[in-house]
Amino acid sequence: MAVRHVEPYSDEWVRQPFSYVSQVVALLGAEVADWWEGPCDPRDATVRLSDGSALVWDEESGWRLGRFVSGCRGEHAELAEVRYLGHGLLPKPERVRGALAEARAGVGASSAWRPCYRSHRNCRDGFDIALSYYCSLLNA
Repeated sequence: MAVRHVEPYSDEWVRQPFSYVSQVVALLGAEVADWWEGPCDPRDATVRLSDGSALVWDEESGWRLGRFVSGCRGEHAELAEVRYLGHGLLPKPERVRGALAEARAGVGASSAWRPCYRSHRNCRDGFDIALSYYCSLLNA
């Protein structure tokens, strides 16, 4: 199978995280009140939860949980009392629910300290190839 690189900042590149995040949202089910993609630099997505909290994923530090303060489509969300879920930049969608429970309890791999797995400026570091795996699952 040939590796296909997506041109940075193209429409396809901007939308790449959609497939990954939508799979997480599907697994969280009724716990999700709403969700949307954010802007670039870094690419992110916000998942509003029914309890008033929110999960935010971005391409530098992965998932974080916090009390939703503000944000809407096309904007970076603002959270308070943030805990990062850990488990890497792209944990398998089925692992996010468990990581969410750990973050709520303040245990496990969750932390108040922001990890920085990569910089969004490193457009050709292989991260987009990992994201494309989730795009292929959605399109299958």
